[in-house]
Amino acid sequence: MTSSRSSFRDGRGFDRLLVGLTLGFLLVFSAFPLVYNLIMSFQEVDLFTLGSFDRPWVGLENYADVTGHRVFGLIATNTAIFVAVSVAAQLVIGFALALFFQQSFPGATWLRGLFLAGWIMPGLVVGAVWSFILSGDFGVLNWGLMTLGITDGRVFWLSSPDTALYAVIIANVWLGVPFNMILLSVGLSAIPEDVYEAAELDGAGRVRRFLTITLPLMRAQIGAVLSLGIIFTLQQFDLFAALTQGGPANGSNVLQYWSWELSFTDYRIGQGSAVSVLMILLVVLVAVVYVRSTRHEHVA
Repeated sequence: MTSSRSSFRDGRGFDRLLVGLTLGFLLVFSAFPLVYNLIMSFQEVDLFTLGSFDRPWVGLENYADVTGHRVFGLIATNTAIFVAVSVAAQLVIGFALALFFQQSFPGATWLRGLFLAGWIMPGLVVGAVWSFILSGDFGVLNWGLMTLGITDGRVFWLSSPDTALYAVIIANVWLGVPFNMILLSVGLSAIPEDVYEAAELDGAGRVRRFLTITLPLMRAQIGAVLSLGIIFTLQQFDLFAALTQGGPANGSNVLQYWSWELSFTDYRIGQGSAVSVLMILLVVLVAVVYVRSTRHEHVA
């Protein structure tokens, strides 16, 4: 008792209490749901057996069912396109904005704040805004394209299988660009101005300075942006729920939304859990690749 009191007096006991509370929170709200989800992916779980712990074990049958499903190939392809295009566009646009805001000009701080406003908005709110912008009947995007003479008539972005996925990609890029801009701006600020000045004295132009100085010194930040971008994009659910609901005809369906559909629309909860486990494995793979790459860079 005396030792515990003295531990609290010198601050160590309070530190341990905070760490213990944090670990307890993570165990209850993160570790337990993950383990429970993993267990359900090996069981036959439906609406009737959900409330019971005595469920039949089916082994890898749920995984075989989802990977052999007739729409799995389409949904996996949609997921790959969604992740690749979103992450690439967010990186390019975010990098361009980060370079732009490295310059000093009046109102730069306020303008940067306007870009950040979109990042802090909830995904469902962003989806509601973009559903108005992309509406086929009265959308702002159609109005702008027709005014400029780019299109002759309305384009139904959200209800066409050819454009629905890319409509969600546009909204996701808009949502993710500010985060990329912030991380890349931090990296650019860490590059000494003396390096650029020395290169300029040697006759290096802007393009050469960017290719030989900026890109090599920003490799760690670019790796972080790519890794986090892939993880966040794989977790994106709200935009699909607000804009397309995976339709039409699974034209914009992706693994994360399909997992929700299987679990809460079709009540094939075991198969939905299997899809979510596959996505967790993808996220873990990306995290491992990122950690290994940064470790090698620190060693070098």
